[in-house]
Amino acid sequence: MPLLDSAGVSADVWDFSEDGSSAADNILVAFAHLEAALAGNGRGRRIGVAIPNDVKSSALEPFLDQIELVSIAFPSYGDGRGFSIAKQLRGLGFKGVLRASGPLIADQFAYALACGFDEIDLPESVASRQPVAQWLAMNATVSHTYQRGYGGQNILDARRAARTTG
Repeated sequence: MPLLDSAGVSADVWDFSEDGSSAADNILVAFAHLEAALAGNGRGRRIGVAIPNDVKSSALEPFLDQIELVSIAFPSYGDGRGFSIAKQLRGLGFKGVLRASGPLIADQFAYALACGFDEIDLPESVASRQPVAQWLAMNATVSHTYQRGYGGQNILDARRAARTTG
């Protein structure tokens, strides 16, 4: 699966290990095994967690200063709960890497980045239909949002400001 960020394709340095038993330096564990992986981390490995999109962000709050990656599953492009989780984790102060994992579409790329995601782990089926150039073009195309709180001025506030000054 290609790993896509705002610059294009990047290398995945994380090794998924369901229960944290991998000897790799950067391990991504399932949420159910997070506490055990952190407790057994005497080697100073970097630990990330893969969560389904029905886990509450508050469940991760006690661990945010100990994990370096949160990978949020998107079962389909139409299920947007992962966007809310990402926004909430950034609001809780998570400074690590946020990864969206699943069949998003290029039209959602700018929004995913605006919600706080750093990268998207795409299934091959999506990557074959929408090449990297299409993702980067869509990201460059979207410069404003309708929602507040995603950096910069949103479309509605810009329109309101134009009416009062023009």
